[in-house]
Amino acid sequence: MTRLGHLGEVFVELADTLVKDFDVVDFLHNVTVRSVELLEVDAAGLMLANQRGALTIMATSDDRAQTLELFQLQHDQGPCLDSFSTGNAIVNIDLECEQVKWPRFAAAACAAGFSYSHALPLRLRDEVIGALNLFCTARVPLTQADITLAQALADVATIGLLQERSVREQSVLAEQLQSALNSRVLIEQAKGVLAGRTSLDVTEAFRLMRSHARTNGLGLSAVAASVINGTIDAQALLNH
Repeated sequence: MTRLGHLGEVFVELADTLVKDFDVVDFLHNVTVRSVELLEVDAAGLMLANQRGALTIMATSDDRAQTLELFQLQHDQGPCLDSFSTGNAIVNIDLECEQVKWPRFAAAACAAGFSYSHALPLRLRDEVIGALNLFCTARVPLTQADITLAQALADVATIGLLQERSVREQSVLAEQLQSALNSRVLIEQAKGVLAGRTSLDVTEAFRLMRSHARTNGLGLSAVAASVINGTIDAQALLNH
């Protein structure tokens, strides 16, 4: 399939999730995974602001991205935080040259094998609700076309979160985002539980839960709760 064909397929897939009661965590995970597939990047992470306006990790394409996103939050520095605070795209960051602006983040990213970083705001008009972070191992900058596509993916994520809601309805948006954050905590716990009961690592445990949710038409949060309380047998899930 050509890149254009794949691009159309991805946006159709993302649009299909924009229905009533769609699974926010699964939707945002899709955005990070598809970003890696469509762009010249090797990992992606997405953060959202909670009710207090502080960023929280919502989705990552892999464990390396999750570690770096967490590192940015712990040390309060990095392109994702700056993109969120300014509402601007921060792209083609040569990490070896950013030891002054973000010394700890740049060092950690380089140690993880990345050379370039990019951050795109999740915004609708003047409202910024998070940021999409992209990491590259190769020392190759994104083209303008790729930057435009990356921002389009961030915009799709924003539209998904703000669908059928006015930007003015801050209380409604805050409740949705807080619910999503609570779901994320539940899913992280379930990943650890499932990994502990099987021979899987946490990444494979998440993929298994996600596959089960989609196959059975269930919400990812519901599957996570069932894994934790033992309603879903871990071995049976693994065999399936």
